[in-house]
Amino acid sequence: MTQPTMTERSPEPERPSRPRRRGPSIADRIRSMGEQRTGALLLVLATLVAIVWANISATSYHDFWETELTIGFGDIHLEFTLHALVNDALMAIFFFTVGLEVRREFAIGELTSWSRAMIPVVAAVAGLLVPAALFLAIAAGSGYAHAWGVVISTDTAFLVGALALIGPRAPGRLRVFLLALAVVDDIGALSIIALFYTENFTPAPLLLAAVGLAGIYFTRYVRRGRGPIYATLSIIVWLAFLASGVHPTLAGVAIALLIPVYRPNRRDVEQALELARVFRQSPNTEYARQAANSLRESISINERLQSAYSPYVAYVILPLFALANAGVEISGPILAAAAQSPVTWAIIVGLVVGKFVGVFGAAAIMKVFKLGEFGLGLTLDRIAGGAMLCGIGFTISLFIIDLAIDDPDVQNEARVGVLAASVLAFVLAAIMFRISDARRPDDDGGRTLVRPVDPKRDHIYGDVNAPLTIVEYGDFQCPFCLKASGSIEEVRRELGDRLRYVWRHAPLERQHPNALAAAEAAEAANLQGRLPEFSRSLFADQDHQLPSDIIRRARELGLDVERFEEDLSSPKVTQRVRDDMLDAEAMDITSVPTFFINGVRHVGPYDARTLVRALTGSEPAGADAQPAPRADA
Repeated sequence: MTQPTMTERSPEPERPSRPRRRGPSIADRIRSMGEQRTGALLLVLATLVAIVWANISATSYHDFWETELTIGFGDIHLEFTLHALVNDALMAIFFFTVGLEVRREFAIGELTSWSRAMIPVVAAVAGLLVPAALFLAIAAGSGYAHAWGVVISTDTAFLVGALALIGPRAPGRLRVFLLALAVVDDIGALSIIALFYTENFTPAPLLLAAVGLAGIYFTRYVRRGRGPIYATLSIIVWLAFLASGVHPTLAGVAIALLIPVYRPNRRDVEQALELARVFRQSPNTEYARQAANSLRESISINERLQSAYSPYVAYVILPLFALANAGVEISGPILAAAAQSPVTWAIIVGLVVGKFVGVFGAAAIMKVFKLGEFGLGLTLDRIAGGAMLCGIGFTISLFIIDLAIDDPDVQNEARVGVLAASVLAFVLAAIMFRISDARRPDDDGGRTLVRPVDPKRDHIYGDVNAPLTIVEYGDFQCPFCLKASGSIEEVRRELGDRLRYVWRHAPLERQHPNALAAAEAAEAANLQGRLPEFSRSLFADQDHQLPSDIIRRARELGLDVERFEEDLSSPKVTQRVRDDMLDAEAMDITSVPTFFINGVRHVGPYDARTLVRALTGSEPAGADAQPAPRADA
């Protein structure tokens, strides 16, 4: 899962003016949309093309995708239609990337902490059960009640893209919630495909698949040449699943769950940097190869594969899938038949109403009874919009229609239901998000500290019950935060026990490349009770915060270095920093240092005298003063 981004740059010296372009080019606009939004747009365009094509010439559409292909050599060959190639082979790659994400979330992501994971997990399970129950109730007697799997799954690609297009301001917490929910949703959907939509099962080839999967697991211990081994074994496993009758897309998930994932090891990163320096000093082929290999190996193969495959999935595989499966013939008779079809209505009600009731209802119950940990910004009105977006059940819904329904006419009615439900869920979610944002006026956004100070969680200096409070969002590599630390010390000396000072993380990753690592190192030091000393040492030497510097600093301060290094890679440390960053995003914090004085955002200088006046209320802070320098966007 991606880290939240605070800002992209700090103040820079004036530069010579350059001629302005009249406007961004089409290519610039596409790049600025990002992979998720662009992928969602391509998925929509492919769907529209498929619908138009099927309605202009249904015969050519179906004949094209039923084109026979033969792949093989000698007496060994496989016969596919283009449609099967997309659904069985290319979609295995899509489910492989889904499996990689599932593996990562359980290993080092949002699903490592049960108190936090239980909310999206329970909501996802309810979002599977309620739609299925509604479908069964409506489609009973139609002869197609067994197609209830059509309404169980949310389309992750459309969900993320739609959230980026129509989501609320500061959607960070909601996005984390929906991604975690989508991971569990995908696990449930894939399990249901395996259990209920697999025909002609032959168990013998699965023994070969098991051997291949075992080989994939142990390949992590091979020092070199793992790529060809993974590729060869993956093909064997896929073919074994195909021969067994189990849908071969599930091979992608099984393989992905065995791919190792881990956070970058500081020593590996430092070694990669050292090899890069050696190559810079003496550029040759051998040093280049060593440096490249070291840099690559410092990142887990799970994350490397996600990065490598995600553009192909977003820009090629999913649009091709939509093109091959979304060709719904739309005419008066077909729409009339769909309007009277219990299958169509079962799908619409199951996806739009069932997903919303299941996801939102489960989250609301947990919120009311204070079960699990809801982060700042994850409010019920935003969850409502996200729950409605979960009704977009495109990819897997169309996939299961092809598996569960044989009658072409009923397939058409079912596809009409999926498309109608997805459009309706999108529109209703957009309305909900606009209403949610309207309840949070722009002029009030970010003025007050939304998450109160919590002695059990926050880093508090001074008496926890002190009447005066300063909360700072800062960055250990920010020079302005270094200057502000001197002001804070003066304020603490003057006010004594009347003041409690709280530090929260807001690292500017783009401007200060080591700021996030420094924040995580400070949290690792805090687990050994040495946060104040470690923080001071980070501020005292802002130019040296590479992995080797951080380890050296821990050793000099007398920390248990082995434990410190383990904690640097722990999900607990990562999530602690990430939580602060998401809080900052929710309050629209775009510069550091940012101070909250007694719960109200401070504007203006942050010298000691101004801060004391603001704290004691003797003079409004920053009323007639120019803002102090900060690192900002």
